[in-house]
Amino acid sequence: MAASIESLLSEISGLEDPIEELQNLKTAVLAIPLNLLGETVSGLRLEVLFSLLNTNDREQTELCVAILGRILQALDPLHLAQNYRAELQGGLNHFDDSVKILAMTQIGRIVGHCEAVTEIVNNQDLLKEVIHCIALEKMSVAKEAIQALARLSHTKAGLDALFQSNLLKDLKDVMATNDVVRYRVYELVVDISSVSPVSLGYCANSNFISQLLGELTGDDMLVRATAIEMVTTLAHSQHGRQYLAQQGIMDKISNMIIGAESDPFSSFYLPGLVKFFGNLAIMDSPQQICECYPAFLQKVFDMAMEQDPVMMGVALDTLGVLGSSVEGKQVLQKTGEKFQRVLKRMSQLARNAPTELRVRCLEAITMLLTLPAEQQTEDLLGLTESWFGALSSQPMEMFRSISTQPFPELHCGALRVFTAIACQLWGQKLMVATPGFVEFIVNRSTGPSKESKDAKFELVKALVNSTSTADIFGNQRYLSLRTYMREGPYYVTAVSTVTVEGAE
Repeated sequence: MAASIESLLSEISGLEDPIEELQNLKTAVLAIPLNLLGETVSGLRLEVLFSLLNTNDREQTELCVAILGRILQALDPLHLAQNYRAELQGGLNHFDDSVKILAMTQIGRIVGHCEAVTEIVNNQDLLKEVIHCIALEKMSVAKEAIQALARLSHTKAGLDALFQSNLLKDLKDVMATNDVVRYRVYELVVDISSVSPVSLGYCANSNFISQLLGELTGDDMLVRATAIEMVTTLAHSQHGRQYLAQQGIMDKISNMIIGAESDPFSSFYLPGLVKFFGNLAIMDSPQQICECYPAFLQKVFDMAMEQDPVMMGVALDTLGVLGSSVEGKQVLQKTGEKFQRVLKRMSQLARNAPTELRVRCLEAITMLLTLPAEQQTEDLLGLTESWFGALSSQPMEMFRSISTQPFPELHCGALRVFTAIACQLWGQKLMVATPGFVEFIVNRSTGPSKESKDAKFELVKALVNSTSTADIFGNQRYLSLRTYMREGPYYVTAVSTVTVEGAE
């Protein structure tokens, strides 16, 4: 096979119209498994394929990109760096975006390889071209450039090359192109900063982080909203959160939430502020975040009561995330009547809101009510039971009604609420006390879609795996649940037919 590929490459080099031979070469290359292709082509010279990229013929370019993409992917990154560095650098200047992406993808492989990266880290001309690709109009090219530079920064040599050489000026010059490109550079900086305290130090010392934090209070509301997203991503790492706390950013964002009440344009950035604290609560302590920044939880409650679907959606998502942990449940319970009003509001939304909002509401309710067996203290079981009861005078019927509606996402959302309470003693007692509910669970004719069958199966599985189900449901019902689980989610009852002699 190597001989045939080499032969095709030789034939192509002297042709004015190499399309047919390129198609044959593509077929030959695709026929070899990727794990064997590297050995097959490692000794071949691919310059002829790179030279054929210098054409205005779209088909020729596409064929060369497809062939090179497959072959280069099979080659060792160190081999690429040592033999095709100049060709890859040339690809970054090509007028066709698919060639740029081809080159950038392979450069990304090289800089992510512990040995190969040394072949490229001191090549300032090539890295400068990569940096300038961040400013290109085609987002897919810019994304590849960002990823390649982020990988480069996983090594100290890469950090030094980017932040302690002339490349830093190139990065800042590119950043000044426009708002869009500036935020692409921020994306790169946040990616790099998230790796380690050391990489964060490089970015902070180069003033990128302080510039990003300054955008939080800028005049452009859309820019401000984007900055909040970037800062939220930075807060995903512990060292990032520590840095933000040291810079007083948590207090600043809390004050922005308070000030949003008097800002007619706050709808642009307020959801991002709430998501920021919601993320902090997940990663640190819901109690600490809610106690230190009370404006956050109060704003979540206020947003849940608004008429703006965007605000309501963010509030529902945040409440679900907060209430997914025991500590978060306790924080919400401590607010007393405030949260009770929110629960009643959630009940209204689950029944009457537009479908997308109803789905998010059901998901939030599921997270609020979920309580794994190992967390089931008497107090917490009493808490989830009281929340379920606060949703409606007949919550079982409410969710059962939602589960019978002809929208798979609503049907599954309601089933997941039942699954959340299925391993809790009070939930099982409610199920048994609700006429026809157990029969509804094991009825395979409801919910014909795959998603519906999977959701029903998860409900049955939760019941079967609970140690109290047999006692609460009784042997006959418990056995029917066991049978359902054993048969699996997609079981279809066989229907036998009898042929009568002489019948038409």
